[in-house]
Amino acid sequence: MKAANLNEPEVDRPPVDAPEPSRARVLRQFELVEAVRAYDPTADEALLNRAYVYAMKMHGSQLRASGDPYFAHPIQVAGILTDYRLDTATIVTALLHDVVEDTSATRDDIAVMFGEEVASLVEGVTKLSRLELQAEHTRQAENLRKFILAISKDVRVLLVKLADRLHNMRTLKYVKPEKRERISRETLEVYAPLGRSIGIHSIASELEELAFEHLNPTARTAIERRLEALKLEHGRAIDGVSREVERVLEEAGVHAHVFGRQKTPYSIWRKLQRKSVGFSSLSDIYGFRVIVEAEDDCYRALGVIHRAWPMVPERFKDFISTPKSNNYRSLHTTVVGPSGLRIEMQIRTDAMDRVAEDGVAAHWAYKNKSYGFDKEAMERDGGRDPLQNLRHLVQVIEHGEGGEDWVEHAKLEMYLDQVFVFTPKGALITLPRGGMPLDFAYAVHTEVGDTAVGAKINGELKPMRTQLQNGDVVEIVRGAKREIPVDWRSLTVTGRARSAIRRHIRTSERGEFQKLGRATLDQTLTRAGKTDVELTLRPVLEQLGFASDDDLYEAIGRGRLSAARIAEILFPALKGRLKAGPDRKRIGDEHARLFVRGGGLTPGVSVHFGHCCSPVPGDRIVGILEPEAGLTVHTIDCQRLAEFADDDSVWQDLQWTPQAEQGAVAAARVRATIKNAPGVLGQVATIIGEAGGNILNLVMSHRQQDFFDVDIDMEVEDAKHATAIMAALRTNPSVDTVERARG
Repeated sequence: MKAANLNEPEVDRPPVDAPEPSRARVLRQFELVEAVRAYDPTADEALLNRAYVYAMKMHGSQLRASGDPYFAHPIQVAGILTDYRLDTATIVTALLHDVVEDTSATRDDIAVMFGEEVASLVEGVTKLSRLELQAEHTRQAENLRKFILAISKDVRVLLVKLADRLHNMRTLKYVKPEKRERISRETLEVYAPLGRSIGIHSIASELEELAFEHLNPTARTAIERRLEALKLEHGRAIDGVSREVERVLEEAGVHAHVFGRQKTPYSIWRKLQRKSVGFSSLSDIYGFRVIVEAEDDCYRALGVIHRAWPMVPERFKDFISTPKSNNYRSLHTTVVGPSGLRIEMQIRTDAMDRVAEDGVAAHWAYKNKSYGFDKEAMERDGGRDPLQNLRHLVQVIEHGEGGEDWVEHAKLEMYLDQVFVFTPKGALITLPRGGMPLDFAYAVHTEVGDTAVGAKINGELKPMRTQLQNGDVVEIVRGAKREIPVDWRSLTVTGRARSAIRRHIRTSERGEFQKLGRATLDQTLTRAGKTDVELTLRPVLEQLGFASDDDLYEAIGRGRLSAARIAEILFPALKGRLKAGPDRKRIGDEHARLFVRGGGLTPGVSVHFGHCCSPVPGDRIVGILEPEAGLTVHTIDCQRLAEFADDDSVWQDLQWTPQAEQGAVAAARVRATIKNAPGVLGQVATIIGEAGGNILNLVMSHRQQDFFDVDIDMEVEDAKHATAIMAALRTNPSVDTVERARG
């Protein structure tokens, strides 16, 4: 029998401190068949029964980490998918998804017994199970690449894998503690975003909550306590909102069902990370769903609600006329409703609601004496190919993007919210929020992006760094085909645009990386006392498979290869005396050239970081060239940049180097307004420390009887780390606001 798959949690033995063994009830054979036949009367009962029995037989006496029989897992996965009314082949695949990986069964066995369609799906899921996504960085990139390619061919492979991961996460408490973080982070960074990309909100949301519970239990507990306090404060008023809205709509002749819902702790955590406000300032912790009978009723209900209660400006979104890329359709508005509460309303039909929750799975239906994916119904509802989002990532793969960059681009494509803009002829282009004209240009066509030299937004010539807003009409000014400046990568957020630009600049920057790699290796050898030695790199080229010295220097310069490793190959006596990776340096003016590039940096021009905004890796940055002061690096939203708005000649687009993003720590400054009460500063310091930050300096100002302001300089790894610390601070009821210092 084959060894169990060590990449999945169910095959581990229970940890010493594991909870009592689970005795979860398993769907019996006839119950599973009845569940499928309830929505598909044509289901092949014999095939389902055969798969159920085969899974039990092949997994035999294997046990899960929870103490349950192993075969309980595939049966539970199949049960999850029956809730989404998927076809028989998908349910059978769920029952068999681990037999090729964890038993003596082969793909050919599956094909003979269950047919080629099922065998192909099981093979696809098996391939995904063998990919350990949160491994060493370059392996993670290659495996994520294979992962996307596999699921882009048949969405059912992803559906089975999502259900598989969901059941594993539900029983993650039985896994050894050291594995929980890896599995949870992989779930949060890969599986939940992929679920949202095909619209499976219900599964994605539960995956996020389960992962959040293991990754940041302190923040989750803090948010739950705040939610309980809000419930006590506003509970009675919230309960009456649904009835009041239903009454107002009924009197206007709109029949609707209205029900309230509370944001999940993880969704609130994400908002606290994105917005520079305290917990109490979030307006949509409580939301209400208004379900009406027809699409026209959505707009009628919106009019009635806006006449009855004041609308909050800039909080209306129409995802019916412009659906999200995962086919989500609904009207969103925020009003100051009954009892003066700010409440978010989502107005949609029952069909829209099912797509909003179940995504692509909502379109499996019984039609023309057969059961399967109803593409016509999806298109009739205004939907599009559910795999289109994933195919965008496939395009990035096919551009030959480097490993670590590709991972970041893929996550950008999966994570970011959307903005809807138009071409001058009225064609709708969907971009991630924060998208800029170059993203728009490459979304229209690669040739348009390659020849872009400027952009008109709503008829006015605007800088290429302008972030596009919903409803903007964008016209790209094109020139002759030419080499794209290195700096332009900082003017994009989409993987498609960045990979296309990288293709153009790879050759031109090759020399720069070769020089950097040569200098890095020279520096390493100098520290090791090997300065006057005649050096040939032939042993290194042969051992590592590089064609030339320049290729090797480029790999070092790009951060893909450690100079210490090269030194140890050349001089084996150095083994163990050098660090395998680069020293972690503090980002400061003395290392500025090592950490930023672009902007035409030339010898003799001093480079330093603006103390007004304290840039850290991950921030979008620009340089301002000032007389005698040299080039000052600022974050893109630094308030000081307003002083230079009228002089484009001093602006230099910059970006972080791999050394900054992987081998440095930086000082970020945050400004917080906190309650003037005993112990509050101690709480703040504790939160920062628990989140991995290190306080360097703390200055209090504007001390009042109830609140005071505090500037905190803290050592962080990057912008994402700083954002996580600020979000953790916002969960504390004594912290009113906290944001990065921007000038």
